[in-house]
Amino acid sequence: MPSENAATQAELFHQEHIAKHTPMMQQYLRIKAEHPQILLFYRMGDFYELFYDDAKKAAELLDISLTARGKSGGDPIPMAGVPYHSVESYLARLVKLGQSVAICEQIGDPATSKGPVERQVTRIVTPGTVTDEALLEDRRDNVLAAVFEHKDHYGFAALDVASGRFTLVELNGDDALSAELQKTQPAELLYPEGFRALHLLESIKGLRRRPEWEFDLATARNKLNEQFGTRELTGFGVEQAELGLCAAGCVLQYVQDTQRAALPHIRSIAMEAQSKVVQLDAATRRNLELTQNLSGGTDNTVAAILDKTATAMGGRLLQRWIHRPLTDHRVLTARQDAISELLDADQDELRGYLKAVGDMERVLGRLALRSARPRDFARLRQAFEHLPAIQTFLSSLDTPVLAPIARRISQFDDLCELLQRAIVDNPPVVLRDGGVIAEGFSEELDELRNLSRGATDYLQELEDREKARTDIPTLKVGYNKVHGYFIEVSRSYSAQVPPEYIRRQTLKNNERYIIPELKEHEDKVLTSQSRALALEKQLYERLFDRLLPQLNDLMDSAAALAELDVLANLAERAASLDYHRPCLVTETGLSYSSGRHPVVEQVMDEPFIANPLQMNAQRQMLIITGPNMGGKSTYMRQTALITLMAYMGSFVPAQDAKIGPVDRIFTRIGASDDLASGRSTFMVEMTETANILNNATPNSLVLMDEIGRGTSTYDGLSLAWATASYLAERLRAFTLFATHYFEMTQLADSLPMLANVHLDAVEHDHGISFMHAVQEGSADRSYGLQVAQLAGVPACVIEQAKHKLHELEQAPSLAGGEHPTPRPEPKPQSKPQPSAAEQRLAELSPDNLTPRQALDALYELKALSKRGGDF
Repeated sequence: MPSENAATQAELFHQEHIAKHTPMMQQYLRIKAEHPQILLFYRMGDFYELFYDDAKKAAELLDISLTARGKSGGDPIPMAGVPYHSVESYLARLVKLGQSVAICEQIGDPATSKGPVERQVTRIVTPGTVTDEALLEDRRDNVLAAVFEHKDHYGFAALDVASGRFTLVELNGDDALSAELQKTQPAELLYPEGFRALHLLESIKGLRRRPEWEFDLATARNKLNEQFGTRELTGFGVEQAELGLCAAGCVLQYVQDTQRAALPHIRSIAMEAQSKVVQLDAATRRNLELTQNLSGGTDNTVAAILDKTATAMGGRLLQRWIHRPLTDHRVLTARQDAISELLDADQDELRGYLKAVGDMERVLGRLALRSARPRDFARLRQAFEHLPAIQTFLSSLDTPVLAPIARRISQFDDLCELLQRAIVDNPPVVLRDGGVIAEGFSEELDELRNLSRGATDYLQELEDREKARTDIPTLKVGYNKVHGYFIEVSRSYSAQVPPEYIRRQTLKNNERYIIPELKEHEDKVLTSQSRALALEKQLYERLFDRLLPQLNDLMDSAAALAELDVLANLAERAASLDYHRPCLVTETGLSYSSGRHPVVEQVMDEPFIANPLQMNAQRQMLIITGPNMGGKSTYMRQTALITLMAYMGSFVPAQDAKIGPVDRIFTRIGASDDLASGRSTFMVEMTETANILNNATPNSLVLMDEIGRGTSTYDGLSLAWATASYLAERLRAFTLFATHYFEMTQLADSLPMLANVHLDAVEHDHGISFMHAVQEGSADRSYGLQVAQLAGVPACVIEQAKHKLHELEQAPSLAGGEHPTPRPEPKPQSKPQPSAAEQRLAELSPDNLTPRQALDALYELKALSKRGGDF
């Protein structure tokens, strides 16, 4: 740690360095020193300027020109800038790149300032704390998160500043943290110095290292209690979650530092108990393409199919439901009941009302931060105007199912009347130039405006009088922002200009003059305009004071409206897409008929082939065989998605669905590598497999696709065999196990809880047709060559492969390795002569068998034993 003397010397050096610069650059450097890690937008006239390294960085990120501003201290100063009127678009680009920006405004009066105009950082824009409409994605939560670790345990806190939603969770192990990051997708993530598992955070753009003291537990408790106005946190159910509280304290500290305003909409914090949700690990969320596809986009995802919500806040809530399926049957049944009631309602009428309400949640977030703009007030007014119609609509349904939602939606007649009187019908985007407060709201403001508007009549009277007095027909009274009011006379009448006219400006064909009377009027008008604008800003601020006392009720109403929007949306989806209500049961099992994949069926040109599923305590694992492209992965994924949608409370793309308790959904599907971390495709596959085998329970749904294909045939088959056996015998998890190892189908002979199913294909002269229909029993062929032909593999290669396949199938002797399939130990023999089966076994050369030949040999030995040649 540097000595106090060394720190003092560093400060002195810094001061001496600043002293070498011009006064304006000295001011800039002092402000920049307070924000060393982020870009500083320094207001100069109509531009925000950046200097030195900030300028170089911004020029690269924003593709703007890098110039130089003279010299200061003897060296050229790198400079880049953006226009103040379009700054939001530049901020949006920087925020998406994970950058933070300090906005430094001129707060002094240039007319009275001696030296540089006083400037001050008025706000700090960071990816996780933005609330401006232009900087946010409408249908995606913008989350600021923090993570704290202790040994192999993590505390994780997440705050959506725009809505005030604040949660924490405690996680056990790296896999759980990866899953939480995949679910939350934070725009900005805070972590302490010395954080061990940085490799888990690499995908987050807005990473911020914070000092250890910001994660102090005692400080966190004090800050949270102060924020919520409480003495202890027991009422929130988070008192014992010490790691989570450490993370939450850091989040709150960071928001207070950046927003520099009261945060009244952050009213509570909730604990997300792992036992209350169906757990999905990171690989499962990625493989099922819930809200993001495998390419990183949003097309062809579950959310893209399900989200037809009328409001953006409803769309965000739907995504939270998708990522957080619940285990509480009471909540899920209530959602199903609401969807059933809304199926018979006039959904277009309700949708129209909800569209008018708009994104009330985020408007209220800006209201709480006192950063709401004029059009936010107009939107809020429009929402208030439609709340009575929504209440009437819900009452007309005459059902107790929706009554809890209706009770949470308040009516704000007094606030609606206030905004109707206060805000003009179509307000400007910003308050800067006025014109926001409606006429009739303030008598004083109306008088000042009338004085300004009355100038038009006065000027016309002055012009008419002066024309008559001077006998100059071309005389005109005009105004511009540079020179103010003037009397304009064409040069041909210059000789007739009275002596009291004072020349103000000479043009090519005209002369402009001023007279004392006009100057006096100009002063009066400009003063009235300035006073009117100042008064309008005061009245605007008072609107916040009038609305904020009802913020709690407003936010509760917005939350209820978002929930109503999601339920109405799911009802519309059920009607439009032929979804049916699933039955959630307490008995273990999973079954449905006519099941479809919700995404695939919407993107296919031809009709989707629906399939059934039957799993119970006696049928816990399905070994699925069939050709590539036959539909094995689709069948597995649709089962997971039907289950997940049921535990959202949604209707599902299947009939007669009965779904028992599910605590976790696992997927091991697809092949990918992680070369940056030194992990091959097979290593990733085995890591995901290990996670499943270490965490699955009898109530888990497991999807396993092509286990063991990343290594040698016999290693792979052995691993697949052992994995399936472990899942079935030890874990007893409900498992769909797709494989091309036909040897795996023999497991059903020894494990009664297994069953074989397959998807078939038909070969014909022109190629192969995939049937996509699930049938009992195992497949007899893989159709690998036919699929290769469809993929465009050259015909000569296909032909050579066919010859080789025929040669292998017809070989008189079996050539391959040791058969990996487990076999029972030989029984003691009492006969002096070996049996036929034993004789055949003695002829085999295990080290030279292919998998197919090994399978043929096994069938041959089985046939011999049935004919009396038992071992």
